Amino acid sequence: MSSDPRFSAFLKERIGLDVASVGEAIIERAVRQRCQSSQAQSTQDYWQLLQHSHDEQQALIEAVIVPETWFFRYPESFATLARLAQLRLAEIKQMRALRILSLPCSTGEEPYSIAMALLDAGLAPHQFKVQGMDVSPLSVERAQRGVYGKNSFRGADLEFRDRHFIEETGGYRIADRVREQVRLQVGNLLDPTLLANEPTYDFVFCRNLLIYFDQPTQKQVFDVLKELTHVDGVLFIGPAEGSLLGRHGMRSIGVPQSFAFSRHVEQAAPVFVPTPAPIPQRSTAPIPRKPRPFSTVSTVSTQVAPVKVPHSDAADLLGQIATLANEGKSAEARAACERYLSSHPPVAQVFYWLGLLSDVAGSALEAQGYYRKALYLEPQHAQALMHLAALLESQGDSAGARRLQARAARSERAHSESER
Repeated sequence: MSSDPRFSAFLKERIGLDVASVGEAIIERAVRQRCQSSQAQSTQDYWQLLQHSHDEQQALIEAVIVPETWFFRYPESFATLARLAQLRLAEIKQMRALRILSLPCSTGEEPYSIAMALLDAGLAPHQFKVQGMDVSPLSVERAQRGVYGKNSFRGADLEFRDRHFIEETGGYRIADRVREQVRLQVGNLLDPTLLANEPTYDFVFCRNLLIYFDQPTQKQVFDVLKELTHVDGVLFIGPAEGSLLGRHGMRSIGVPQSFAFSRHVEQAAPVFVPTPAPIPQRSTAPIPRKPRPFSTVSTVSTQVAPVKVPHSDAADLLGQIATLANEGKSAEARAACERYLSSHPPVAQVFYWLGLLSDVAGSALEAQGYYRKALYLEPQHAQALMHLAALLESQGDSAGARRLQARAARSERAHSESER
């Protein structure tokens, strides 16, 4: 099936999706699946059906959206929320419940994580309420069901599962005391009337969404988020989206790896000493040996001096880098990256880690250099492409960002097709 621009335009209009961010192959596959399911005889027949059926429109959106989330993703965000929530309650003299919004909430892992974090921090049920919202009725239905498999529980620290879930056949069911704190509903962030009659929120989570929009849609979404967030509120975003908010007057609150932003410059200084937390990781599988143009050693000869770590341990060292970064030990993770580069041929994943560590630390130019080094070694490194695209977009280079997004989409398409 050849690409039909009408379907991309439809998705752009309905949910703001930029085709370059996901790749044409994903949309083509979704259209093909829906043609088969609806028994449409041709693409044209399916297009006509799409124009007259709200259910089919939603079914196509569901086919394109592939939720990827888990409980306590980016843990420092939730730890920061818990501390800020206690401060916020004191500021308002506990005269009302805190209002927290999670959108898109996907299948519920994020809003339930918010509720668990606040309950664990000692907040009483009457002191906060969480609103979860997603454009996908199917995702909201799964969130309301509240039963999760092992893929929703990642990382070494799963004690929260024992406290807040009930094990049953087929997975783990969220406890009623957590469920009762969360209200879930279907909603579209591009709807100008979204939550128009609702009070603003003290805390808003909108993560890993802006990078899938073009610049005009990013601005439109940001304006909505700004209206939804209380003037003294905090907006939590994804790790690759911080630079996008800078040009809209948002400032980091100064807590590393929390990805938390305030509307006011005067609130940019941190109000407490944070504990670093995980950085999202990508596969740490080693990449075949290549030339070493970016080694941290100034002069590299073919006769390498004895190294501290045997070459056979390269994969273990890559794993150590990921572990350190995901424990929030940024300095140690960076040192491990340098140790790898001094002991082994450079690989794209190490430079990607260095770029992400620099990105999180606010060193945009340094991060950009590392991402480009990763792409020199592995031109189709999808995450390096997307993160570099976000940096270019924040610097006003929309054309360059779109080229990188298109490359990332092609990379993901090739990876997807190789697994079919």
